[in-house]
Amino acid sequence: MKAYKYFDNVDTDVIIPARYLNHSEPAYLASHCMEDIDEAFAETVKSGDFMVAGENFGCGSSREHAPIAIKAAGIEAVIAKSFARIFFRNAINIGLPIIEQTECAEECQTGHELSVDLKAGIIENKTLQKTYQFEPFPDFLLEIVNHNGLIEKLKEKGV
Repeated sequence: MKAYKYFDNVDTDVIIPARYLNHSEPAYLASHCMEDIDEAFAETVKSGDFMVAGENFGCGSSREHAPIAIKAAGIEAVIAKSFARIFFRNAINIGLPIIEQTECAEECQTGHELSVDLKAGIIENKTLQKTYQFEPFPDFLLEIVNHNGLIEKLKEKGV
């Protein structure tokens, strides 16, 4: 699916501006995702698309609204050079895969067609006809992602 390319230090206030945090409905958050830096994002993103960015993606406040907005918008995974630690944890907890892969983050551009195999640790940029390797997701993280987040996984196990 299609990539949306962003820059270094995309913070949570850019992902979902604070003025929308009086709502927690994922679809509402998705409708305002990235609007301060990419007005067309919410209107053009499709389920299965990807976000690609530079370093320190998700820095700023620790709000879970940011990964929720991204996931609800239909983003299949976020690929970046690096992630803010709290964003990394929040994303995994809600079942949003995030992948650190520097070369892909540098070479990919908006509109490139990508596919990702979390278990094999492979990103394919079909536009560039190039593959990138990343550390495959361990089984326990794949379970969280496949269950749509940690809470849903725990509910299924009766915890």
